[in-house]
Amino acid sequence: MRHTGKIILHRKKYNVMTTTITTERLCLRPFMEKDAAALLTYLGNPRVNCFKDQQLSATEDALRYIAEKQKNDLCLAICLKDTDELIGELFAEKEEPDTYGVGWHLNQLFEGKGYAFEAARAFISWLFDSEGARRVYGYVESDNLRSQNLCKRLGMRYEGCFKEFISFVNNHDGTPKYEDTCIYAILKKEWSTKETNQHN
Repeated sequence: MRHTGKIILHRKKYNVMTTTITTERLCLRPFMEKDAAALLTYLGNPRVNCFKDQQLSATEDALRYIAEKQKNDLCLAICLKDTDELIGELFAEKEEPDTYGVGWHLNQLFEGKGYAFEAARAFISWLFDSEGARRVYGYVESDNLRSQNLCKRLGMRYEGCFKEFISFVNNHDGTPKYEDTCIYAILKKEWSTKETNQHN
């Protein structure tokens, strides 16, 4: 199977590994302090409810957010390769021994250009090829059709919908607003077959 991008691993002090993945148009890299202003453009007023608790209002908030992300090797900034401008982020959480939950958040100003697909495809390939993932899944709110379509385009299988699964915001009366959540997933063997077929 051919990688969708070049994967470069850098090692720094205390044996903490940082990862940079390059694709045709993008660079997926650890967050940097210089990303603060661009981060505010999409976390200043998140459109999707699952990111409401990450809403940022000042540069100081963005810098604290970046400092936390820098501690997590499974969180990468999505940047334009030519300018290094931050346009979104990817993140994963490992569930032992070999399952990873993934997610992404893209600045809406850069939607509709194929960046999310390009970034997510490279990120998932990296999880399977370099991190030993056997299964990758993602939770998506039932009304987030753009993200659901991305999962389908990535070849992820729809596995069901959890009714009133989680609450990120409250109703006008202060009670929790519960949302239906869909789950999409793909196995390494399925991913490998899909990628091989696409390149043949």
